[in-house]
Amino acid sequence: MKWISLCFFLLANALFGQKIIWQEDRKLVWDNFKSPVNRKNSPDVAAYTHCGWEYSVVKSTNPKSPVKIEIKAIFNEDRSWKDVKKISDYILLHEQKHFDIAELFVRKFRKEIEEKIKTSGDYNKNFKAVYNKISNDYKKFQMSYDRITEHGMNKEKQAEYNAIITEELDNLKSYKAS
Repeated sequence: MKWISLCFFLLANALFGQKIIWQEDRKLVWDNFKSPVNRKNSPDVAAYTHCGWEYSVVKSTNPKSPVKIEIKAIFNEDRSWKDVKKISDYILLHEQKHFDIAELFVRKFRKEIEEKIKTSGDYNKNFKAVYNKISNDYKKFQMSYDRITEHGMNKEKQAEYNAIITEELDNLKSYKAS
């Protein structure tokens, strides 16, 4: 019975997925924003993108053994919302860039890991510091993006950020998921 429940849960998650993994050729659409709740409690906010990353680690108790770390940028559909009275293609692009920023920092994370964490011992010594640095930089970048673009309302600054994000993703293309 446990296996049937587990299989049903996995199938339901696959069919009605709550998370979208970032892909270069897949852009967000308004139907991806499934939460009915405006979690910001602000009448001026048109939408909210809940994104970030997930990682998995396979390591050994032997500190000299290789470690395998996989990281993915994800968008949480059930925690992302929109005000249907305020949405537009322009606002959707601003929200897409939040997701693209998550991918940008996943690539930075992968780069740091490739450079600093090769073994289980490296993982034990360095992973937390690498994670905390990338996580803090990510949060600062996301907040700066919204502040400087005025949540996308400053079209000139939004265009500048669009170019910066695209350029940085391209500069780190060797750290895309395979």
